Amino acid sequence: MSLKIFDVLGKEVATLVNGELQQGSYTATFDASKLSTGIYFYTLRAGDFVQTKKMLMTK
Repeated sequence: MSLKIFDVLGKEVATLVNGELQQGSYTATFDASKLSTGIYFYTLRAGDFVQTKKMLMTK
């Protein structure tokens, strides 16, 4: 399973999870203090499942 954050140009800016996890619910903490205000995307990959969503960072 992996959970990664990308900027609008597609550059990976953070990896929050990268590895095997047991089935269940999890929480990931994201320190965005070094990122600028703007639009970012996060991609969750787990087995064959892949989902990308947009998020807006404001400071």
